[in-house]
Amino acid sequence: MTLKKALELYPQRTAVVDGDHSFSYAQIGGRVSGLARFFQAQGIQPGDRISILEVNSHAFLEAYYAAAGIGAILNPLNYRLAAREIAYILNDSGTRWLVAGSRFAAVVKGVLAEDTPLKGIVWIGDTPEDSGKVPFLSYETAIKNHGGTFEPVTVGENDVAHLYYTSGTTGRPKGVMLTHKNVCLHALGTIAELKLVDSDVWGHVAPMFHLADAWATFAVTWVGGRHVMVDQFEPEVVMATIEQQRMTLSNLIPTMLNLMIKHPKVAEFDYSSLRVILSGGAPIAPQVVKSITEAFSCDYIQTYGMTETSPYLTFSILKQHLQDLPPDEQLKYQSRTGRPFMAVDLKVVDETGSPVKADDQQVGEIWVRGDTVTPGYWNLPEETEKAFADGWLRTGDLAVVDAEGYVNIVDRRKDMIVTGGENVYSTEVENVLYMHPKVLEAAVFGVPDEKWGEAVTAAMVLRENETAGEQEIIQFCREYQAAYKTPKTIIFLDELPKTGSGKITKKALRDPYWKKLESPSGFVENR
Repeated sequence: MTLKKALELYPQRTAVVDGDHSFSYAQIGGRVSGLARFFQAQGIQPGDRISILEVNSHAFLEAYYAAAGIGAILNPLNYRLAAREIAYILNDSGTRWLVAGSRFAAVVKGVLAEDTPLKGIVWIGDTPEDSGKVPFLSYETAIKNHGGTFEPVTVGENDVAHLYYTSGTTGRPKGVMLTHKNVCLHALGTIAELKLVDSDVWGHVAPMFHLADAWATFAVTWVGGRHVMVDQFEPEVVMATIEQQRMTLSNLIPTMLNLMIKHPKVAEFDYSSLRVILSGGAPIAPQVVKSITEAFSCDYIQTYGMTETSPYLTFSILKQHLQDLPPDEQLKYQSRTGRPFMAVDLKVVDETGSPVKADDQQVGEIWVRGDTVTPGYWNLPEETEKAFADGWLRTGDLAVVDAEGYVNIVDRRKDMIVTGGENVYSTEVENVLYMHPKVLEAAVFGVPDEKWGEAVTAAMVLRENETAGEQEIIQFCREYQAAYKTPKTIIFLDELPKTGSGKITKKALRDPYWKKLESPSGFVENR
């Protein structure tokens, strides 16, 4: 539906800029038709799964729409995964055809060494020698040889459109199902919330295999906007692309923004085209928001969402009367998780399921429902049942609500630290650490402690050419927060472990400590 509307209204408008390549909507429509007809020629039926392993490119956009056109389910793959992990997803999803970019030749070779249901690989770039296991077919040749008029199949609004596998930070990856209704209504909601128009230029900087960026594929296309592809994150490259392509908005993961605003060349580029930068997936301090808005001279919106919700649940968009507040007061709201997204129902509840007080103090769990919420997990009915309560998706995220209805996440349940009988929310400690001028990235987690139960521990990366000692960081924290919240140990690392979408994963930091501690039943508890 979204591409059809763009083809009707904006056929000659530039749809995609991908390096040296540029395509109008009419050209993209023709390429999507060719790819769809190719898939049909291979016997792919409605409901069959197609996977894609590729960096941000026009092929990603084409695969999304070609799969939808034939009623197939697209499964975007995290290209940071190991071959065995990808093989697991291909087997779990029952994927028969894979679209893959040439830079992932080594990974694909490893995948083919495993048992998978693959029947063929559509190769973007120079086609490698046939493995003898499954055929390799040229992506461009497939499109060229299957041109002509294409009539999309009829799909139901509740038919599954996409299958996104979770990062596995809480256990084995689960396939999150999103329907055509989920995707389309989320796109309409973001068009309204962000006031997207045909002159908008979206920068695909975050990976398109992740919903932090994938949602924009449909919303931006629906209004006839332009997609600009950035295949790898390099701060200077992104800043130059903003200037060259006159980008108007993008979603940038907090770690990306941190690297950009602290880059020595940040002031050398023209950002006058930018109207808004979105970010989410990690907490952000008001001081950091101020640095972002000053560096890029645009609006900033903090977001919160989940794969299970297509993804957005909140935006830190200021209500009209809040825009009259002093700048420092506005920053407090801009750095919060935000008020509920218009396309969902959201509430924060206590352990009895009753809404918490809107006092910015009482902590509860975020529950959501609505037409953008997943129907469940692929082939996991028990997991699906556990995730819902009376039709509400239980997010597992802990938050408070203020008098304005703005939600602020204080932690994931699994990331809350109980030390000496006191609850410590890691995001609160991280916000203090990010205030230190030498700290580039930080993650706070709990480790087992005989005296306290859990000890607050911080892992961090310092800014380039900076040095700091453990006591320096600890003393800094003590100046801003209670002693029990202050990390007892500081770990200095060259880099922090991250998920495929670029989020810091605390599980990788925490697990080595907890795996040493076995439960009485003889197994290690999954934290």
